[in-house]
Amino acid sequence: MKLTDHFNLNEFTASQTATRHGINNTPSQVVTERLRMLATTLEQVRSLLGNNSIRISSGYRCLALNRAIGSSDLSAHVLGYAVDFTCPAFGTPKEVANKIAESPIKFDQLIYEGGNGGWIHLSIDPRNRRELLTATFKGGKAFYTVGIT
Repeated sequence: MKLTDHFNLNEFTASQTATRHGINNTPSQVVTERLRMLATTLEQVRSLLGNNSIRISSGYRCLALNRAIGSSDLSAHVLGYAVDFTCPAFGTPKEVANKIAESPIKFDQLIYEGGNGGWIHLSIDPRNRRELLTATFKGGKAFYTVGIT
């Protein structure tokens, strides 16, 4: 199902973990509409990044999938409000995060996740806090600092 010009629902729901564990990661209609809003925000990000392709590594995760990967039940991914991605043709994840942070694009959280080569976590939410964080990982746990560092 096409959500926007450059993003489809499968990109936000595909999961090797779900496949391996037999988890049905199909979102409800309400969550699908949130994913459409998230994809619309990603279209703005894509444009900001020179229309380079965005590689989604994680989008919607049903509660069972979220628990299977050890994430918090309160994750915005469970609600369909968050996506993890990279844009290698534009630059490093840190460069991408800084570019988004400097833009007028509305978001709730922007997290530069520095582990495993790095990626960006972007969430939308009616609050639009524009919270900027950097995550580092030690012993399998994430530690957050304010700002993109």
